[in-house]
Parts: sequence; structure tokens; C-alpha cells
Amino acid sequence: MASPLPNIIGLSGVGPYENSRAIKLGRAFEWPMIIVAMWIVFEWYLQSKAERPIAVTAFTDWFIWGFFLLETLVLTLVVDNKKRYLINNWANIVIIVAGLPIVWETLPNAGGLRVLRLLAIFIVLVNTSGTFRKIMARNHLGPTLAVSFVIMVLAGTMMAAIDPNVETPLDGIWWAWVTVTTVGYGDIVPGSTAGRFFGSFLILMGIGLFAMLTASFSSFFMQQDEKDAIREEKNNTRRLAEMADRIELMETKLDRLLALSEAAQQQNSSASSAVKKTDAGGD
Repeated sequence: MASPLPNIIGLSGVGPYENSRAIKLGRAFEWPMIIVAMWIVFEWYLQSKAERPIAVTAFTDWFIWGFFLLETLVLTLVVDNKKRYLINNWANIVIIVAGLPIVWETLPNAGGLRVLRLLAIFIVLVNTSGTFRKIMARNHLGPTLAVSFVIMVLAGTMMAAIDPNVETPLDGIWWAWVTVTTVGYGDIVPGSTAGRFFGSFLILMGIGLFAMLTASFSSFFMQQDEKDAIREEKNNTRRLAEMADRIELMETKLDRLLALSEAAQQQNSSASSAVKKTDAGGD
């Protein structure tokens, strides 16, 4: 049974009850949304470290806002029940309305509304949860590694933005990697309350992520063994079939030889009977 949490927080995406076209378009927006979410985190890091506003963010702010608007409009047009879709995805509407860049430029105190765009990360995680379940079910190692990489980059960049002990996104990605894998070298540790809180969340999430990777690797090697066993079984089946064909051919030849032998015996018997009759008539 599906959890009602995505609907409550307005992050449900396109439901499975919608038409196939809407579902396909919803899945098509997943990876672009992941890229946008990664840029949002990276932009947040740049703005937190910069002493003055960065010019490029003015363009990317409008681009990100336009992407949210495009996704919402396209999916609203293709779904069957538009009202239900908008209600279940009210967070998108909040991001579009409150995240309009011109509002931040006109009202400086409204700059805090940028934080609303971080909801995009949760939108990505929630809306692609079905994809993650499919990856887990089918044990696709490649997509699993790709998802893990995305999580490492997002977590590391966010950590570099919120914790003073993490100076660069590369340091944050390194910290996220050793944290999730439970190695914990201790060369980089969070020093702020926010960083420790986020680190605790990543550790909790890393337990499931690392378990997913371990299961995927195990399944990958098991599938290789199964493929080898299936291939060997097919070879054995083919050999048995060839042996059965040869035995059948030998039986056919034996039947012909027996038939020829019986025919020869009958001819010999007939000839012997004729010779006996001839000899008896001569006497």
C-alpha cells in the first residue's frame, strides 16, 4: 500500500492511475530534475561562500524557475485528473509562485524564499522512489551506482555549504563517501550543529544505501553464476538432443537392416522350398 506522505507534503508526482503518456512524461522529467537539483545545491554553495552576488546565478535562477514551470504545465496538461494532480503536487506551485526570481530582486527580505527550491531535492527523491524500487527489484548495478553517485554529490555539496569544517564540495563529497561506506577516516568532521545533524541523517540514509549497493553487487555476481549455469544447462540440453537424434538415426538404420534381413531370409526360404520341390519332381 502506498504511503500518504508524498501527497501530504505535495510531492507525489504523476500517480500510477494516470494515462500511460503522463507516466512516461513524468519519468522523462526525472533525470533532468536530478540535474537541476544538483545545480541548486551547487549554486547554494557558491552563494554561501561568495562575498558578493554571482552574475551567473541571475540567469540560472530564471532557468530553474522556468524548468519547474515547464514541468508543472506539461504534466498538468497531459494528466487525466488535473485537479487531483495539482492538489497532490502543491509544493511545485509554491516553488513557482514564491520562487519567482523577480520577487527576490524587488524584495530583498524575500531572498530567504530561495530555500524553497531545496524542496526540489526531496521532489526528486520522492518522485523517483518508484524507480529506486525497480532498481532494487531488478538489481541493475549500473543505475544503482549512478543513484549512489548523485546522492554523494548532493550530500557533499550541501555539507560544504552548511559546515565551516568542510571547505570545498570535493572535501564534502569525500566526507560523504567515507561516511556512507562506514570507513570514517576522521580527516574531515562536521563542526557545527547543522553539519552534525545533516551528518546523522546521511549516516542513517547511508545504511540503506550501502545495503542496496551490497545487495546489488551480490545479485550481480549471483546473476553471472546463474547465467553460467543456464549456459551450461543449455549446452547439456543441446548435447542430449544431439545424442537423442543420433540414437534415433541408429534405431532407424537398425530397423532397415532388420527389415532387409527378414526379406533376405524369406527369399532364401522361398528359394529353398522351390529347390526341394524341383528335386522331389525329378525323383
